[in-house]
Amino acid sequence: MTCIPSYDSLDKIYDPAALLKQGERYNKLVSQFENLHGRKAEFVVRSPGRVNLIGEHIDYCGFGVLPMAIERDVIIVGATTEEDTQVRISNSNASKYPTRVFDYEGKEKVVTIDSSVLEWSNYFKCGYKGMLEKFQLDKPKGLFLLVDGTVPAGGGLSSSAAFVCASALAVVTANKLNISKTELTEIAIVAERNVGVNSGGMDQSASVLSEKDFALHVEFVPKLHTSLVPLPKTSPKLAFIIANTLVTADKFVTAPRNYNLRVVETHMAALFLAKVLGLPSVDTLKEVYDLYYKDSPLSEVERFSDLLAKAAEHFPKDNTNGNGYTLAEVADMLDIPPQQIQDKYMTRFPVETDYFRLVQRTKHVLSEASRVIEFHKVCESADASLKTLGDLMNASQDSCRDLFMCSCPEINQVCEIARKNGAFGSRLSGAGWGGSTVHLTTEDNVPQLIEAIKNEFYRKAYPNITEEELDDAIISTKPCSGAAIFTGF
Repeated sequence: MTCIPSYDSLDKIYDPAALLKQGERYNKLVSQFENLHGRKAEFVVRSPGRVNLIGEHIDYCGFGVLPMAIERDVIIVGATTEEDTQVRISNSNASKYPTRVFDYEGKEKVVTIDSSVLEWSNYFKCGYKGMLEKFQLDKPKGLFLLVDGTVPAGGGLSSSAAFVCASALAVVTANKLNISKTELTEIAIVAERNVGVNSGGMDQSASVLSEKDFALHVEFVPKLHTSLVPLPKTSPKLAFIIANTLVTADKFVTAPRNYNLRVVETHMAALFLAKVLGLPSVDTLKEVYDLYYKDSPLSEVERFSDLLAKAAEHFPKDNTNGNGYTLAEVADMLDIPPQQIQDKYMTRFPVETDYFRLVQRTKHVLSEASRVIEFHKVCESADASLKTLGDLMNASQDSCRDLFMCSCPEINQVCEIARKNGAFGSRLSGAGWGGSTVHLTTEDNVPQLIEAIKNEFYRKAYPNITEEELDDAIISTKPCSGAAIFTGF
């Protein structure tokens, strides 16, 4: 069982260039915690955000993805008490995120989470609820907590998963529980759904299971499995830049017409393809892929091409000039009553739409899943080419924009600027509809590329932006370690 690592030195977590800044941050938080709660800090845990290099909106379809952890993270400083079971949770940004207090409600309920309200402490409650449901403690420790996050909310770098994973780890650490990295990840994946977003699992996997200097290939079927992906050693060295468009894409707010809708559309597509291909009824396109090609001699990439052709052959022409199918039309295609579809797929996670674009979503999912396989293979090849990796990233962005419709004008603009200024590949990262972009370049081109994006995008789109805000919005990053307990304070 691989347990969550404990480190007594920050150089095992962060890149050398970040050590001074992070050391000052940790010292400040421990001091702030002690001043706020009037007691010594007993533990510090952290869990990072992530940038997805390739494989967007396919994790909840069962297909593998390829993210890496980044320096931006959520830190929780804590102490325990035996006197009660209350949780007192504060935030370093108290003006935006006020202190909350709640109590343990017993083994059956653990804690109430009102998913209809956008409330910052709900994300902590997700991790808290997930862990205590697993361990069924009669009396968990009372907690004093201080949270600090540097992953921008709504920035496409998975701030919510970083918070939920750090919260789950705080509960484990405070109550001295034993759990593996994989178990923590699996619990966090399910737990985050308590805030009303049907998350797939990539974000939590990257936040917990990543290791310094590696990307991570995350697969979910038949069970959660990760493999470390060494990034190519090129000359000059490769580098990644993350540029936040500053367009907030809050999954909670927009989920009914964006994220949750896409999940439902891919489920509908899987049901339809399984039906026309003579397969048992399934929920995901990965299940269709696995069942149909169970004994096929075709390679993985060839299977995706073949399934794309079969999908194009079987999907009926819609009557809406490409807008998709109505619920009634989908029900006819599936031979399932509309109310049954609504009850199964559109009740717990609300959906708002007039049309379901099953053809476009299927094309994106299958082609994107194939690109992940190709990206991984290139990374491990002896003659890895940055141009090849960049072409795959660019194709992913085109598919996200045109077929999955999860890009936005600002993302498109940043990607275009980056490609003109030395980025081999540029794409959105995260759910989309705003948030962040990721760009593959070389170390020697980083300063010029960052300055070009600042001048041609930020200073024009946000003329009043400060230099500090600029430096926070666009960063160069390398793969960092996943969730950890820090003991060196």
